[in-house]
Amino acid sequence: MTDQNRSPYLPENFLIRMKEMLGEKEYEDFLKSYEKPRTFGLRLNTAKISPQEFEKLVPFPVTPIPWIKNGYFYPADVRPSKCPFYQAGLYYLQEPSAMTPASCLEIEPGDLVLDLCAAPGGKATALGAALKGEGLLVANDISASRAKALLRNIELFGIANAFVANETPSRLLDMFPGFFHKILLDAPCSGEGMFRKDEALARDWSEEKSRELGRIQRELILQAADMLRPGGLLLYSTCTFAPEEDEGTVSYLLEKRRDMTLLELPHRPGFSSGVPKWGGGDQRLKRCVRLFPHKIDGEGHFMALFQKEGTSGHVHEPSRIRSDPNTEKWLKAFFDEIGLRSLGGRPFEWNRVETRRDKVYYLPPVNTAFRGLAFLRNGLYLGDLKKNRFEPSQAFALALHKGDVKSVLSLPVADERLARYLHGETLTVSPGEAAREKGWHLLCVEGYPLGFGKLVGQTLKNKYPAGWRL
Repeated sequence: MTDQNRSPYLPENFLIRMKEMLGEKEYEDFLKSYEKPRTFGLRLNTAKISPQEFEKLVPFPVTPIPWIKNGYFYPADVRPSKCPFYQAGLYYLQEPSAMTPASCLEIEPGDLVLDLCAAPGGKATALGAALKGEGLLVANDISASRAKALLRNIELFGIANAFVANETPSRLLDMFPGFFHKILLDAPCSGEGMFRKDEALARDWSEEKSRELGRIQRELILQAADMLRPGGLLLYSTCTFAPEEDEGTVSYLLEKRRDMTLLELPHRPGFSSGVPKWGGGDQRLKRCVRLFPHKIDGEGHFMALFQKEGTSGHVHEPSRIRSDPNTEKWLKAFFDEIGLRSLGGRPFEWNRVETRRDKVYYLPPVNTAFRGLAFLRNGLYLGDLKKNRFEPSQAFALALHKGDVKSVLSLPVADERLARYLHGETLTVSPGEAAREKGWHLLCVEGYPLGFGKLVGQTLKNKYPAGWRL
C-alpha cells in the first residue's frame, strides 16, 4: 500500500518532503497519526474563572491538557458552545496545539501587547485575559470580515482594554515603531499542521503557495520586530511543517535584525526541537519548538521566541478624557440601579469614558493616539444614551465579573431558563430569586454574567441582543 493510499487526501510532494524530514521510522508514526481522530480542546478565561472553580462547575467531562495550564480536552460528542458557560465567556474553543503559542509568551499586567494577525481571536483572547485589565492589547487583522469575528470574541471574553484594528502591518509600523512590550505573530501559512483537522487545506496545498507564504512571513516578521521596544519579546508561530516557513523565516530575521536574540522555549513531553539543517545550519534553531501529531495529542505547530536587545520600563500615560456631564449623569443613574461595585474587578475610572454621538465607550487605560487607523473598537462599548436613560450593551455585561454588581439574578447551569434567555425569550422569576423587586438585573449562570434583563413583576424582560441569540 502506498503512502497516498493510506492517506489519500495528502499531497504526494508533501509526503515526500515529510519522509525526508523525519526519516523512515518516525515518518511511519507520523502517517499513522492521520488514522487517529483529532482532539478537541477549550481554554479557560482565567480573568473570569480559575481552573479549580471551573472543574467544580463544568457539566461535561474534561481532562487537563498537560502542557497548557488552563487548557482542557473534551470528548468529540460534547458541544461546549451550547453550554451557558461559553456564552458567559468563561472559555474559548481551541485546538490544543494552537493554545501553545500564547501560553509561551509571558504577559504581565500593564504590558503593551500586539497580536498582529489576530483573527478569529483564539490567541488574542488568551493575551487579553493575561493582561487582567491593565495595559493595552492591540488585536489586528487585515481582513475586515475576519476582524468582525475577532471583535466578537474579544467582547465575549470581556476584554475592556483592547484596540481592535483592521489595518495593514506596514501602517501599524508607521504608527507604532518600537512601541510594544510583547508581540505575537501567528503568521499566515500553508497550514500543513492542520491537514488532519481540515482536508480542504491539504487539497489546496502546493509548493508554490508555500514559497509565496514564506516571502510574506519574512516581511511580517521584520515589521513585527521593528514594532518591538528594547527588551521586548516576539513570539513567531505557524501551523505548518514547512522548513521554509519555519526555521527559514527564523534564520531570516536573525540575519536581518542583529539586535534580536532567539531564546530557548520550554520543552515539555512530546515537544520537538527546531532543526538547524532546515534553516541554514544555525545551531541556535534548536531553541525553537515543533509540535507533531504523532508525538502529542494535537495538530502540528511551530514556535520561536525572540528578545530585542536593551531594556524598557512600563511607564505610560493613563487615559485622560473629560467625560460629558450628561453622559455621566445617566451612567451614574444606571450604575446606582444595578449597584455597580467595580468593572472587571477594578474600580471604574471616569477619566476613561468617551461619548461619540449617542454611544458611550470606556477607553483602554493607556493614553495612545490611534488617529488615522482603521479600527472596529477602541476599548469597551458600554452602551447607548437614549432619551433620559442609558441602555447597556452586551459587551458591557460580559466585561463584568462575578461580584461586580449587586442587582443579580443568578441561575444554576442546569436551569432551563438560561437556554430560553439565550434564545431571546422572557423569563418567569419566582419571588426572592432576584436581588430586587424590579428594574435592571444582570442575569448570571452560577454567578458569572450572561447579559442584562429588566424585571417587571415576576417577568424578566429579555435584553439579550438579537445578534447574540442562539
